[in-house]
Amino acid sequence: MQVLSVTPEIFPLVKTGGLADVAGALPLALAGQGVAMRSLVPGYPSVMAAFNKKKPLLAYPDLHGGRAAVYAAHAAGLDLLVLDAPHLFERIGGPYGDATGADWPDNWRRFAALGLVGADLAGGKAAGYSPDIVHAHDWQAAMTLAYMRYGRAPSVPSVMTVHNLAFQGSFPAGIFPQLGLPDSAMTLDGVEYYGGVGFLKAGLQAASAITTVSPTYAQEIRTPAFGMGLDGLINLRAGDLHGIVNGIDVEIWNPETDRHLAATYSAETLTARAANKRAVEERFNLDHDAGPIFCVVSRLSWQKGLDVLISILDQIIAGGGRLAVLGSGDQGLEGALLAAAARHRGRVGVVTGYDEALSHLMQGGCDAILVPSRFEPCGLTQLYGLRYGCVPIVARTGGLADTIIDANEAAISASVATGFQFAPESGDAFLHAVRRAMHAYADPTVWQSLQLQGMKADVSWDRSAAKYVELYNSLILKQTAD
Repeated sequence: MQVLSVTPEIFPLVKTGGLADVAGALPLALAGQGVAMRSLVPGYPSVMAAFNKKKPLLAYPDLHGGRAAVYAAHAAGLDLLVLDAPHLFERIGGPYGDATGADWPDNWRRFAALGLVGADLAGGKAAGYSPDIVHAHDWQAAMTLAYMRYGRAPSVPSVMTVHNLAFQGSFPAGIFPQLGLPDSAMTLDGVEYYGGVGFLKAGLQAASAITTVSPTYAQEIRTPAFGMGLDGLINLRAGDLHGIVNGIDVEIWNPETDRHLAATYSAETLTARAANKRAVEERFNLDHDAGPIFCVVSRLSWQKGLDVLISILDQIIAGGGRLAVLGSGDQGLEGALLAAAARHRGRVGVVTGYDEALSHLMQGGCDAILVPSRFEPCGLTQLYGLRYGCVPIVARTGGLADTIIDANEAAISASVATGFQFAPESGDAFLHAVRRAMHAYADPTVWQSLQLQGMKADVSWDRSAAKYVELYNSLILKQTAD
C-alpha cells in the first residue's frame, strides 16, 4: 500500500512539538506492516540541508509567487518528498514564525502551496507515483484534502489527523480568490468558516476519515468545551471519527542505549539512574539531597496548565520536592518560573528554550514528570516518562487519561499502577496528586513498582500502526465498492 503523508514537521529534520515525532515515527512503524509511506514536507533550511537535489519530480514556474520544485529524498531513514520553494520556506526563524515568535503573515499562502502540491501528488502528477491514500496532519496540511476534493484527486481516499484542535489555520475571506479553488468551495460545507477561510475546517469537511491522537480526545472534541467551535461539524462526522493513541519511537527513546544519558540502564538496572539524577542536579543547579526531583518538559502555555503548577510551586518545595523545568513560550509564565528559581535557589531550576538532548536526560534522571494540561490530545512526554521510569503525574484528560493508570490503592495492590491522575484542573487537585506521589516515593518498594510497571507498558507504535493500517484498508475497500 502506498500512502502519501503531508506534514509541516518531521523529526529529526524539523520539530516544534509532538506532531514532528509522530510524523517521523509513523512511517517507520507502518513499514513493518506492509505500508510504504512517503512524506511531503516543506523545504525549510534544515530539510534542504539534509539531502542533495537531483532532478525534480514536479516543477512549478509560479507557485504562489515564485518558482518551486518537488524533490525525492531519503534522510534519517525516511522517504521524503520535499517542496523546495525558497520564497515560502527559506527563512530565518521557526517553521511558522520569525525569531521573535510572531507568525509569518503569509502562512496561509505557504501552507496553501503545500496543500496544492500534496493534491497534485495525490492525483498522480509525479510520474510513477500514485498513492492509494493521503494522510494529512493538522491545519498546515489540511488544504491538501480540499484541493483533492475540488478537482485534483476527488476519488483518492484521505485521512485528516487532528493533533491539536486549538490550532485551526483561520484566515480572512479576502485570501479566498488567491487559493485557486472554485467559487463553490466558499460555502458552509467547503472552506468557509465563520465568514473567513478555515484550513483545518476544510480538511475535516473533505476527509474520508478523521482521526485524533487518543480515544478520549476524540470524544472530548465533540463537546463545546473542547470542540473549539468545530464540535458541530465533528458531531456531524462522528461516524468517520476515530481515536488512535500515539506511540513513540522506542529506538530513539530507549534508556538502554540513549547517548544523551550520563548512564544507560534498564528495568533490571534501575540503580544506574542515580548517575542521571546527579547530572540533572548539576545542570539545573539543584541541591543534592534525598528528595524527589519533579520535572516539566513542555511548551509554556495556558493549555499545558503551567499557571496551575506555578500556583502550587511553593508548596511543592516546602514539602521537600525539587523542580527542573525545560521549555519556552508565554513570557508571563516563563518569567514566573524564573522568579521561582531565584526565590528557591537550589530547589528550582529553569532552562528556557528547546533542547532535545536535555529532555532525554531529564526523563532518565528525574523521579516524576508533571503534565497538568487543561486539554491534551495525546501527549508524548508522559509516554517518554513511562519508558524511562520517570513516573507521570497527569491531568485526567485526553491521551493522558488513556495512557496512565492511576496509583490508587487498588491499582497499587494489583501492581498495575503507572502514575498519578488528577481532576479537575485546579491547584488543590494537582497538589493532592503531587503529595500522593511524594508519599509513594517515600516507600522505595511502591515507587520501584510504579517505575517497573511504566517501563513494561507498550508505548511503541505497533498497535497504533496496526489500527491505521486497518483504517486505510477500510477506506480503500469502501472507495473500490463505491
